[in-house]
Amino acid sequence: MPETDLKRQLAERFREVNGVHPMTDADDAYVSAQFVALEELCAVRGRDADEVRRLMLGQRLPLPGYLRSDGAEMVPADLFALADEAGGVDPLAAWFTAHWADPATGRAEWRAYLSGQYVCLRSVTPATIQRKEHLTTAIGAAVNEPDAGSAPRSDRLHDLVDELDALQTAFTAYDRLRFGGPTSRDTCVDAVRARFPRP
Repeated sequence: MPETDLKRQLAERFREVNGVHPMTDADDAYVSAQFVALEELCAVRGRDADEVRRLMLGQRLPLPGYLRSDGAEMVPADLFALADEAGGVDPLAAWFTAHWADPATGRAEWRAYLSGQYVCLRSVTPATIQRKEHLTTAIGAAVNEPDAGSAPRSDRLHDLVDELDALQTAFTAYDRLRFGGPTSRDTCVDAVRARFPRP
């Protein structure tokens, strides 16, 4: 199948998952700084870009995180790291889902991983996905405690926020459109720091 057909199919699939939203110049600049074009990554890693697109369309590797305005499929620089760690693309799904004790949760996280929408994490692994979930839950509970603003509680809260901040990317305006509102950085990092400033 010609490359143009695969690129078109992948772009269509991306828009099915993410909706159709404009990428501004600021979005493009952010994405170009944080991610790498699929073609470039494949050239560096000695992989065939068409085959990678087939794997993405076949739900064996995650979709690109973004489509830049020029149509470039933007992916994390460590796109192939999990497959390499798992021993290849074939065992990747089983390896990935085995990181969750509940098989249904593992399968749900696998589907989320394949969507390419884990653009919130600097490095997407089962461990960082689980840690992000733990931290956002803990932060959500901590801000609702009656003494959330007290010094001991504030220190603990800021430790959680700082750890989440270190795991996460900055996001861009495009993300707020496709996710339909504020990002986890907006609600669990920026808003919490504004509401509970450091003493």
